[in-house]
Amino acid sequence: MTTSIEISCAFPPGPDVVAHAQLAESLGYERIWLYDSPALYGDVWVHLARIAENTTRIGIGPGVLVPNLRHPVAQASAIATVADLAPGRLAVAIGTGFTARMTMGQRPLTWAETRTYIAQVKGLLNGEEMIVDGKVTKLIPPAGYLTVAPVPILVAANGPKGLAVARELGDGVMSIFGSYPEFDWCALLAFGTVLDPGESPGSDRALLAAGPALTVVYHGMYEADPAATDGLPGGAAWREELERIPVHLRHLATHEDHLVNVTERERPLLSGEGLTNFTWTGEADVLHARLDQTAAAGTTEILYQPCGPDVERELRAFMTMATT
Repeated sequence: MTTSIEISCAFPPGPDVVAHAQLAESLGYERIWLYDSPALYGDVWVHLARIAENTTRIGIGPGVLVPNLRHPVAQASAIATVADLAPGRLAVAIGTGFTARMTMGQRPLTWAETRTYIAQVKGLLNGEEMIVDGKVTKLIPPAGYLTVAPVPILVAANGPKGLAVARELGDGVMSIFGSYPEFDWCALLAFGTVLDPGESPGSDRALLAAGPALTVVYHGMYEADPAATDGLPGGAAWREELERIPVHLRHLATHEDHLVNVTERERPLLSGEGLTNFTWTGEADVLHARLDQTAAAGTTEILYQPCGPDVERELRAFMTMATT
């Protein structure tokens, strides 16, 4: 039975992302979201523009934009440019920044800073005059150069301060943790792999397909509280090895190959138990029931990122699971 939740996909902007978008479109995915982490991946707007010009239906969007990476005028102009390439298909998500800032050794921005940025970008897209850097600014393109018009904005939030900004300024919320039924549009990021009937979650295929989704749990917990990783399987040994790296370089090593590959240092962390505990990994009936529960809790859109060497298999398997 088809689930009531919208099925979208998410990717790091990479060399095969246009082909992945075309396949996702043919399979019926609602949207494709690309990450904005320039220290790791290609430029999100360049890749979204390529997808816009090589697809016809699928929604597109950056998930999530990080305020300090682009001036609000440049960001608004980029949004309007891609919206012109794909009329009615673009939405954007904006947040405080996790990986994009962590890979540069920085902490997430404050919600006060992020709220100001979202308000500025939203106002510029509405054709309003906004105060930026202490001066009045506005998008004033010559006729025919750029369409200045609102674009849906989701706020990437997982706590009370972010949710307050989402209620004030957003058209919805994007989360990595849970459902927020107060929002008509609630998108949730998910990783994992659909197991074949009888397949063990510890199979070589499953570990290759979902390994990067498991190791990112360690990245996130380490950044929040290094000692917390000691409670994860293999976490204490992993942290000990990581902390042999000089502190001024450690943030680079922590996020190496983030959501793309499993590094040699992280291979001991892989296990079938880890996949089932921390990712969307299971047989189709188990995952379909989880989708239904997630929809009932208030999530309206799932953003599934396939990992591993066979992205085509993962995209097909997840959509088949969701729609049968």
